[in-house]
Amino acid sequence: MAALHPHKPAHALAPLRLALRGHALLTSPRFNKGMGFPKSERKAFGLEGRLPYRHNSLDEQCDRAYGQLQTRDTPMRKNTFLQSLKDQNWTLYYALLSRHLKELTPIIYTPTEAEAIASYSHIFRRSEGLYLTFPDEDLMEELFLEQTRGRDLELIVVTDAEAILGIGDQGVGGIGISTAKSVIYTLIGGIDPSKSLSVTLDVGTNNQDLLTDSLYVGWPEKRVRGEPYDRFVDKFVQLVRKYYPHSLLHFEDFGVTNARRILDRYHDTHAVFNDDIQGTGAVTLACVMSAIRVSSRARASASSPEKKTLADQRYIVFGAGSAGMGIAVQLRDAIMSADGLSRADANRKFWLIDRDGLLHENLEVNGLTERAKEFIRPAEEGWGDQAAGDKGQVSLLQVVEKVRPTVLIGCSTKPGAFTKEVVEAMVRGLDEGGHPIILPLSNPSRLAEATPEDLIHWTDGRALIATGSPFKNVKVEVDGKTKEFVIAECNNALIYPGLGFGSIISQSRCVTDTMIIAGAKRLAALSPAISSSEDPEYNGAALLPDFGDAPQVNFEIAVTVGEQAIKEGSASEAWLGANDEQRERALNDLREKAERKVWVPLYPEYIFDKEGLTEL
Repeated sequence: MAALHPHKPAHALAPLRLALRGHALLTSPRFNKGMGFPKSERKAFGLEGRLPYRHNSLDEQCDRAYGQLQTRDTPMRKNTFLQSLKDQNWTLYYALLSRHLKELTPIIYTPTEAEAIASYSHIFRRSEGLYLTFPDEDLMEELFLEQTRGRDLELIVVTDAEAILGIGDQGVGGIGISTAKSVIYTLIGGIDPSKSLSVTLDVGTNNQDLLTDSLYVGWPEKRVRGEPYDRFVDKFVQLVRKYYPHSLLHFEDFGVTNARRILDRYHDTHAVFNDDIQGTGAVTLACVMSAIRVSSRARASASSPEKKTLADQRYIVFGAGSAGMGIAVQLRDAIMSADGLSRADANRKFWLIDRDGLLHENLEVNGLTERAKEFIRPAEEGWGDQAAGDKGQVSLLQVVEKVRPTVLIGCSTKPGAFTKEVVEAMVRGLDEGGHPIILPLSNPSRLAEATPEDLIHWTDGRALIATGSPFKNVKVEVDGKTKEFVIAECNNALIYPGLGFGSIISQSRCVTDTMIIAGAKRLAALSPAISSSEDPEYNGAALLPDFGDAPQVNFEIAVTVGEQAIKEGSASEAWLGANDEQRERALNDLREKAERKVWVPLYPEYIFDKEGLTEL
């Protein structure tokens, strides 16, 4: 236990009183231990004769399950095996995943889960979660209560499945992304799986393949839009607010026309979160913070002008879709919060480029969101005068040469966009001793704007790099010695489970920008590139912690976020108390309470009690 969950003291695992017996207990995935039931519990719960003689430890059960998993020869077959295991025994499922975190996360989440979602109607075996369908709108409250009555829900993950994992509109199959996200919250964030609910809002689909598929299990109609859609979503949100006012409501994979406006609509009225927007922005912010500290340390040793704040940087964001905009907004808000700039001055630190080139006032482009319009460069900067083409388009290279950016972020899904010419132009524009911060975040890896190996060679090892997908370490010869660069994966799961757990434990009324920024700062502080050495010369360490350490990292983030919620008054009244002394006591108690609250996949002792728990 200590190796996997050092943030959960062993004494905090309290016995459970259960009323289930026999077959009912063995078929309950929440309480089933399988071969893990000791002799005393077999006798107390009527399991003698229902199980083979030997008792297995959880480690032995994991070894058996892992061996069975290895006989599955494709990621999809592994995915279905793990889903079956989850349907039988939650503790064993999560324990197995915990022991092989880096290997199995891509199986139960992206990219394999995308294939499972696309095939949902054809591989359907068992329902999981709550399905709310547009034709049954009048029954929504009744259906919601039927599924949730008696449950102490803390996390609700909901999708309308319009923009699933890079594969687009998947209709009712989107329940798979809600359940997968809930799994990550438990696996990495420590949220009790019995206190989470996965939901899909089935408002139809515009996926023609699904509409013509006789086996499609969802509502086979075109997507609902406009006021009826907003009314349906609002009815659901109001049910969450009414019955679970202290829960975290996580919006996942909503379409680009709805994601931001829905988040903005409910941001101030409930604890809501959108990982595609805020999670991506938060982990990128942490990565940039880490890189700035590494770069400023090197500048100081080289007697170069230090640029150690977010406001000192010049940012190019290549790809102005939902991810790119989320990153730009998160960085902009952090600049305002940390460095005291006005919104307008902070916006001026950014140059956003979409498919039509740099966003500037002379560019002929339609359909920009209000947030994107904030980042449009003014005409007096002369972009139209040097534009290439008849429509005022300005290329990435032109922007790099004129702006001399210190940070280059890619969210374009345009492989190879960060060419040698672009990167070398960026290096030329830096002050002496400067490190270019280059983040090709598009995933999967085949869509990355550049490979880490190329970036390191083109910059003579000076580039500070993180990527959106896993890449191998890069070894190069520097002054006759081999230097190894560890490439950080800018993975949302390094931060959003902790943000969620911090919000839940503090029972925050909303997830504030300052809570997210506090979490990002904590993640940056845990960077190996910062903590591994005080040597001013960059040693090649990763800009972010390894994904294998995600549970411990997210626990630290959760504590930080919870503390911030208490300090700023976003937490519930139970935490804030009536005076400063009570609030200070709450801050001191937070870590211990978080340790006791975090859920870990271990078997507690069971005590038979006719009045005890029976099921979810």
